[in-house]
Amino acid sequence: MTSKVTYEGELRTTCLHVRSGNEFNTDAPVDNNGLGQAFSPTDTVATGLASCMLTMMGIKARDLEIDLKGSTAEVTKHMATDPRRIAKIEVTLELPADISEKHRKILVHTANTCPVHYSLHPDIEKLIDFRWTK
Repeated sequence: MTSKVTYEGELRTTCLHVRSGNEFNTDAPVDNNGLGQAFSPTDTVATGLASCMLTMMGIKARDLEIDLKGSTAEVTKHMATDPRRIAKIEVTLELPADISEKHRKILVHTANTCPVHYSLHPDIEKLIDFRWTK
């Protein structure tokens, strides 16, 4: 078992990562009858894309002896209606400027082939911006 999710009432869940014991809460967003006081389930999906991209880039960077520590990703999720779903995810990655062009291409390819990217429905538009400025 990977995780256990408990419904707490009031449109909130507690999500437990079984192996580590780490927890986080989700809350329904304001535009869907919730209080928006925590990540919504769809927020976690969009954020998971950025987290997966950075993680896979980190694995590849370690192999290339590149340090990505301090790199960031800003995520914006756009919803659609009828049916309610994620329509678009925008990710802006801020990465070290001192990485060679060759290694940048390798890291971009690695990010764009991460497991979450492949797992998202193809109808979800993914706008990914790599900024080599840190």
